[in-house]
Formats: sequence, C-alpha cells, structure tokens
Amino acid sequence: MADKKLVEQITSMDVDFAQWYTDVCSKAELMSYSSVKGCMIIKPDGYAIWENIQNELDRRFKATGVRNVYMPMFIPESLLNKEKDHVEGFAPEVAWVTHGGLNELPERLCVRPTSETLFCDFYKDDIKSYRDLPKVYNQWCSVVRWEKETRPFLRSREFLWQEGHTAHATAEEAEERTVQMLNVYADFAEEFLAIPVIRGQKTEKERFAGAKATYTIEALMHDGKALQAGTSHNFGDGFAKAFEVQFTDKDNKLKYVHQTSWGVTTRLIGAIIMVHGDNSGLVLPPRVAPVQVCIVPIRQQDPTVLPAANELADALKAAGVRVKIDDSDKSPGWKFAEQEMRGIPLRLEIGPKDIQNGQCVLARRDNHEKCTVALTDVATAVPALLETIQNDMLERARTHRDAHTTIATTYEEFKDAVENKPGFVKAMWCEDRACEDKIKEETGATSRCMPFAQEEISDKCVCCGKPAKKLVIWGRAY
Repeated sequence: MADKKLVEQITSMDVDFAQWYTDVCSKAELMSYSSVKGCMIIKPDGYAIWENIQNELDRRFKATGVRNVYMPMFIPESLLNKEKDHVEGFAPEVAWVTHGGLNELPERLCVRPTSETLFCDFYKDDIKSYRDLPKVYNQWCSVVRWEKETRPFLRSREFLWQEGHTAHATAEEAEERTVQMLNVYADFAEEFLAIPVIRGQKTEKERFAGAKATYTIEALMHDGKALQAGTSHNFGDGFAKAFEVQFTDKDNKLKYVHQTSWGVTTRLIGAIIMVHGDNSGLVLPPRVAPVQVCIVPIRQQDPTVLPAANELADALKAAGVRVKIDDSDKSPGWKFAEQEMRGIPLRLEIGPKDIQNGQCVLARRDNHEKCTVALTDVATAVPALLETIQNDMLERARTHRDAHTTIATTYEEFKDAVENKPGFVKAMWCEDRACEDKIKEETGATSRCMPFAQEEISDKCVCCGKPAKKLVIWGRAY
C-alpha cells in the first residue's frame, strides 16, 4: 500500500492539470516555496536538471564563438530610461532599490529584468573600431520581474537564465547571429530535451520591447497550451543609437553597431514536466536526467545482492552512464514508486534469483516496458536503451503535437478549434494588428509565431477575410 499512497499524492492530469503540475514540482522535490511570495527555492534535484541544461547549452554556445561575462545586477534609472520602447515594455515588472543601508540613494536602481542597457553602456566604451567586432558575449545569471501571477519554473519573480548580447559591424551579421542562436535553441530542445518545437518569427505585437525582430521556438504542452521556450532578438541599431555605441569602420567613417540578444530560462524545466510527465510524476529524457539509471536491489539483505549491484554500477559509470543505487531500507515497491515520481529513465532490478541466472531486469520509465538483460551485456545494453528512450520520447511528443494541431480557414472553424480542440491552430493572417487583437480578445488565443516553414492553407485572413500574407501558429499559452 505504501507505494500506491505515494503516487496517489499526485492529482491526475485529466482532473486538474494545473494541480498535477504543482504536485509534480513539489513531490518530485524539484522546488519548494520560499518566504518571498512569487519566488521559489530550487532543490538539488531541480537544480541538477538546470546544471545539465546549462552545461549542454554552454558547450553549444561556445562552439559558435560565444564567451561568457558577468554584468552587475543593478541598473541606474537614467540608464534604463535611455531606450523608450524598452523601458515601457518592462516598467510594470521592475523592482527598485531606493536605499543603501539607512541612506536614500541619489538615484533609484533597478534590479535587472534584462541587461540590454548594461551591455550597451559597456559596449559604448569597449568598442572603438571595426577590429573590436563582433562582440559575442553571454551571461548566466538571475533576473527579477515583479509578476502578478506566478507558477513554479514557468513564471517566478526571480528566475535563472542566460542572456546573450552581441554587437556586429553589419545588419547582415546581426541577422545571421539572431537566426543562428534561435536554431541552437531549437536543436537543443529537440536533441537534448526531446521537445519538438516550431521555429518562427513573432508578430510586431508580440516582439520584444525595443527589438526590430524577435524569433521564437514554440512548444506544445500536454494540456494543449503553448509555451514560448526560447527567444532571439535582432535589435538592429536602435539601442546603439540610444546609447551612442559607435565604431570607426574600414572606410574610416563612424557607424552604429547592430545588436542581438537571446535567452532561455528555468521555464525549460517546466516544459520538460508538461511535455513528458504522466500521472505517476516526472518523466525525464535520458540526456537531461541527472540520474539515468536507478539500481534497486531486491532482497538486499542477501549477501550476494549489494556487491552485485555495486559491480553493475561501476560498469555503468565506466560506460558513461549516470547511476545511483537505492540501498535504503524502504520496500522495493516504495523504491519503484519513488523512482517513477522522480522520472529516472531506467530502473535496474537485481536480486538473488537474477544473480543465479546471470541476468537483471530493466524497466523503462517512459512506457513501463520491462526486459531482462544478461549481466555481462549491461554496460552495452543500457546506453543503447537510453538512446532508444530519448528518441522515442521525442517522437511521442511530436506525434502528440501534430495530433493537436488544427487547420482553420474560417473564423468559425478557428473559434471552434481554440475552444474545443486544445493545441496549436494553423491559420492565415492579413498582418493587420486589429485582427490579431480581435482574435485574442474573443478567443484567448495569441499569435505564437509566423513559422519559418510557411504554407498557404488559404488565400484569406481567417479573421477578416481580406488577402492573407502569413501563415500563423495560434494558441492559448502559458
């Protein structure tokens, strides 16, 4: 009964998806609530996932020439005010520091919601000549945005992220870098997190405050809601003009730099939970899982069992597998339920009978399938099975997304799809802001992106019937 009770603590996702999500976050011990409303404590199991995300992304960034820096967390108010659109976009969410100790500060300091202004202030002194370009920098840090509605990992008042900030000599170079980083995110999401994404451009209404163009990767969660999983912005020379970031070019003329900015956050952990999780808890793709295999000794009081388990653990570690042995005094049933709750991709069961037969049992977390493997083959069978699980999870998520993508050519079809078929809706748009506003007001769906892979499913705007210019992916979103 004990193991059954553990799983019963999770609300079924079909009953209340939001409560299921919250249950998984806390019961799988990814986070806990802090005494500051809207902020969370990321516990070791949650932070270990973020470390794996960070390490893999950092490796991919550096392969494209990115170097890491660190900027201060405080921004003087006068600096923030230099780019009008940017400050207006962030004003409602800014947290202010007004005192240093007991003394009132001569100028308010903003706790960074994002660092464009800091990088621009730095670049204006650091960049003098075309020889100083490009600057391809990134920082790993936390930012603060005073959100009204918060939810673990998806939206909190302080969250961890990386923000890339680059400066280039030409508009073409900046655009190339913007798209390049968006593709780094998309490849990472699919290859490492097993999350299929749609790559595209945000509409003018949805683009980042102060940007010339915003590109995004959009993912579909299990409940049919969209999640913006990463963005990359082309700033053109707007910020450079506001902050006087100039350089002397090869032709000896003074020119403004062209800038980009791109980021992903700890909301990726929320995406992993909502794309792959089930009613037993978390389901982690092997590549991002901090522990890939949990060895559960059966009848561990038998003197042969723990030595055999340790031998298997050593062989797996030597094969590059992240492994742990649960040799606690809990019952095997409780251990199984706990391993499921925590989303560990593979469970390895070994007991006296298995040792006599020269084999062990492997149980997959993603589909609950079991198989027996010879002990001599474990070091090769397990890495191969982990790869299979990774690929199967991506395909399963892609199948789910495609099955929950509806095509709408009339406004009636569109409204019906948003209301009754949770997921993405593909529909044509005339590029008129009034139609986009009307759709959001009447259906609650927003434009997620204009996908790079454009199709013409109709020649008329789904909302007004005028000639269509773009295919847009729409959906209700987190």
